[in-house]
Amino acid sequence: MFVHLSSDRATGAESWLVLAARDAHQARREWAEYGVALLRCGTSFTAVRIPADIVLAAAGTTDRAELVTYLTTALDGPCFFDGNGRAFYVLTPLSTAHRWDVPETECLGADFYLGVPATTITEPDPRCAAYWVVPMDGPAALCDPEIVRWLVQRGRVQRSEAAALEAGEDA
Repeated sequence: MFVHLSSDRATGAESWLVLAARDAHQARREWAEYGVALLRCGTSFTAVRIPADIVLAAAGTTDRAELVTYLTTALDGPCFFDGNGRAFYVLTPLSTAHRWDVPETECLGADFYLGVPATTITEPDPRCAAYWVVPMDGPAALCDPEIVRWLVQRGRVQRSEAAALEAGEDA
């Protein structure tokens, strides 16, 4: 049996992600200095941008630890949060961009540059507003787009139900 250490998987994920940078050395410097680097979507991965309120409604919590547990189990793939845009970004295969049609979300494909946090940033960091909620488990370990679709649909339904309950209480 061959066992991969988590540090090996993290290094592999970083090396794989940096392939999407215009300049790999510059991306590594930006990660070290700023905690985030611009990577080009549509080369190795696409990213689905999901508003935070949808993800929080799907998870049924705003507690960070509970959210990490929920998304780790639900997505089984990489996801990071960007506090500036109040959105979650889920990394998916390239083919996702060709068939993505989920309301209130956007699939960032070819020629879109995205600020991706360093693979070592897994909690809020003073250098940048983005951090991995579910880190990559290794090179090309991406989320299944159908699972992402399900999560968004669940979040939208939960959010609507909560709004209806709130409206009923206000009446």
